[in-house]
Amino acid sequence: MSSSESKPIIVGKGYDNHGAISTETNASSSSPPPYVDLEGIENAEDNIQIIAARDGRSGSLREAQHLNTGTQSLMNLLKGNVGTGILAIPLAIKNAGLWVGFIGLIFLAVICIHCMHLLVDASHRLCKRTGKSKLDYGEVAAETFRVRYGDRAASLARTIINIFLCITQFGFCIVYILFIAENIRHIVSTHYPEAQWALQSYQALLLIILIPYSLVRQLKYLAMFSLAANFLTFFGLVVILQCCFRNLQPVTSLPVFNTANGLALYFGTAIYAFEGIGVVLPIENKMKHPDRFAGWNGVLNTGMVIVAVLYLATGFYGYLSFGDDIKSSITLNLDTNNPLYLSVQVIFAVCIFLTFALQFYVPVLLIWPFFHQRLPSGNLRQYGERGMRIIFVLFCFVMAAVIPHLDLMISLVGAVSSSTLALIFPPILEILTLWPDELGRCKWRLVKDVLLIAFGVLGFLAGSFVSIYEIIKTFQT
Repeated sequence: MSSSESKPIIVGKGYDNHGAISTETNASSSSPPPYVDLEGIENAEDNIQIIAARDGRSGSLREAQHLNTGTQSLMNLLKGNVGTGILAIPLAIKNAGLWVGFIGLIFLAVICIHCMHLLVDASHRLCKRTGKSKLDYGEVAAETFRVRYGDRAASLARTIINIFLCITQFGFCIVYILFIAENIRHIVSTHYPEAQWALQSYQALLLIILIPYSLVRQLKYLAMFSLAANFLTFFGLVVILQCCFRNLQPVTSLPVFNTANGLALYFGTAIYAFEGIGVVLPIENKMKHPDRFAGWNGVLNTGMVIVAVLYLATGFYGYLSFGDDIKSSITLNLDTNNPLYLSVQVIFAVCIFLTFALQFYVPVLLIWPFFHQRLPSGNLRQYGERGMRIIFVLFCFVMAAVIPHLDLMISLVGAVSSSTLALIFPPILEILTLWPDELGRCKWRLVKDVLLIAFGVLGFLAGSFVSIYEIIKTFQT
């Protein structure tokens, strides 16, 4: 769930009375903005914040909220990186092996944090070159390619980033449906053994309430749900960790390394959890003192070290506690006869349901303007967006019903989209930003970035192939 995966942070664009995207700062303008800006996507599922509004004519960024302190920014960074993906980390370590998975998490954490710094540095350099005060992920990609290759390449770069953001968000929504249905089925089957319903039956019941919930269009209402989900999520993690500490097995009882296929699945799940790169620039852009964000002891390093420690603790002790019996989500290993553990399962199911609409909002924000401009005015525009929302929910439901395997879906989403956004694009942007005179002695930055790109592409190919192969194998069996 990234997840971690948590939570879209969106620029301050709203909808007018006819369902059209409109800017807050240019409400009097009759012409729509040429594109929809996405100020950032969190990889988990916690909160939406209205960061800034873009003037449709001048393109200047204006503050839509009060600036955040360092502590507030740190809390936002933690919320943006700790999501449902952390619940799948114990199974990921099982797939790789105890020590290979544990050390691999440290390695991936270092790489992901470094790539976040690459994105921040590219943003700073491009702001100086273009005279803009702030840039989001899509804008960094667009400006990087515009400087080198012109407007057409800039538009293509922005489009590619938005496509992968949509893939990521739809993937999160599919995982959420699977996660909620799996946990509800586990609770019901434990207390009512005679109720042996198929997973798809629970998904169908969930669909009945997901459709009206997905029609909520006011961000302020979704943000209220998100705030409650944040507190409940961290409470649930504390309970899970204390449960793990009660039942630890000897370290020598678990394998150091598992299999090559397991390692590929591990990569997809781990990068799904670590993919919080979309929150980096929005959080920095909202700081009172942005110079305190990227330093060696700044908000970024401090927050991501805490995130990495949480992942390492949950993954290592979760696998050490439940061993080969670990499930696709560690919540499924909890004894629901215990009221406390039952409450944790219910809490996470409710949290994920509440934040479904937040993740769902992002592809709607990106895709609806394309159809809005091509539909005649009137009722068709007014109700067209609602129809599209329902179609998207049905699409997510069908995908979850066709591939009812939470662990494989998480791995696939992580390998396909998270690796691209978190590992492949940032070094590409650094190369294009620094080329040719600022790549260091013997162009060591170029060598380093090429290795990062190669690692990301290898993980993308291997993780995607093995995830798809395992999905096909489950159909055959």
